Amino acid sequence: MTIDNRIQVVLIDDDPHLRQALSQTLDLAGLKILPLAEAKGLAAQLERDWPGVVVSDIRMPGMDGLELLSELHAQDPELPVLLITGHGDVPLAVQAMRAGAYDFLEKPFASDALLESVRRALALRQLVLDNRSLRLALSDRNELSTRLVGHSPSMLRLREQIGALAATRADVLILGETGAGKEVVARALHDLSSRRNGPFVAINAGALAESVVESELFGHEPGAFTGAQKRRIGKFEFANGGTLFLDEIESMSLDVQVKLLRLLQERVVERLGGNQLIPLDIRIIAATKEDLRQAADQGRFRADLYYRLNVAPLRIPPLRERGEDALMLFQYFADEASARHGLPPHELQPGQRALLLRHTWPGNVRELQNAAERFALGLELALDNSTPEGSAGNRVEVVDGGLSEQVENFEKTLIAAELARSHSSVRSVAEALGIPRKTLHDKLRKHGLSFADSGTSAHPDDLD
Repeated sequence: MTIDNRIQVVLIDDDPHLRQALSQTLDLAGLKILPLAEAKGLAAQLERDWPGVVVSDIRMPGMDGLELLSELHAQDPELPVLLITGHGDVPLAVQAMRAGAYDFLEKPFASDALLESVRRALALRQLVLDNRSLRLALSDRNELSTRLVGHSPSMLRLREQIGALAATRADVLILGETGAGKEVVARALHDLSSRRNGPFVAINAGALAESVVESELFGHEPGAFTGAQKRRIGKFEFANGGTLFLDEIESMSLDVQVKLLRLLQERVVERLGGNQLIPLDIRIIAATKEDLRQAADQGRFRADLYYRLNVAPLRIPPLRERGEDALMLFQYFADEASARHGLPPHELQPGQRALLLRHTWPGNVRELQNAAERFALGLELALDNSTPEGSAGNRVEVVDGGLSEQVENFEKTLIAAELARSHSSVRSVAEALGIPRKTLHDKLRKHGLSFADSGTSAHPDDLD
């Protein structure tokens, strides 16, 4: 028999009167409780990913609280276990915390103290399970899913399109904003194709000076122009038998576009200053961040080249359209960076997750990867334009201090995240956090947070 996942708190105490009183306190707070008189056999009834927390007395007949903690953590070291005792035993408290107890409460304690600790533990438990789910999803992906991480419908569709096109000989036009991952998609098309053993040549047309772009792409013969002393093999010829990825194609001059159109149609290249047509077995993958149809209408891009390229378009969705893909990608890059730097991985806190979900990611995946790298290094998680104007004081920071410091930061991140949401009154913020308005007022002062930073007209002094 296993404990229902709807149960949020398992409460264990051999004193029936105290067990009833604590159960009533938790029940009135809206929590689903399972009260037990003994700890023996509990671990066998809890699945590893059970989403609740355990509250247990320490001194009980049979299995005591410390023994229970050890047995539960042998099964799941990240399960929050809160221990309570009627004995003012400081060494016992130290032993419990060193053994991994989430919190230690000495009887008699206020009901609010128990509720606050349980709520924090439940939030932490959900965070742990979410991160597990993200890592499991990443570990179970095939090669393409690992390269292009995400569960959003647009990413599922993109992976399907790549899988279908990779096996063909069709040229591809990739459409996507700066930093969206256009070269990642191009490499995936190459690596999943029959050309995978041939060269993959990437060139950014926007980074080439106009004076050398034709020589770079098509090559030249000796004497083709001043300074051309020996033959040069161009990028197209060098990519023969493989794939050439041409990024920022919209920046190519109209003259170069004419030559590219001929190459696409005839699959031959002629070096500058030469007369020989060199046949090519090559796949062209072009990429742009602009609307080429609009550019063609404005005379900045050849319409015939646009229609030749637009046979097999692939659109990469910007990160702001991909919902919680941002969290999965962030965790992926952060774990990768931690491993690369030999550092222990950091877990995202609820406030930090909210920060990532709110951000519009103007730099797309490239911006997110840089943020994940900083996070892995233990630096501040502060994103441009991620918080309302004037709310810099509500930024979420990564803290690596002691237990009390981490608990304080955890509380601050929860409140800061809720402040950043749209609320019409102090009452709505307090209800969302599950605390009295007076308590919210005190905690705002304690953490140096301001309700006015939420962008509403309410103020923390408005306690009515």
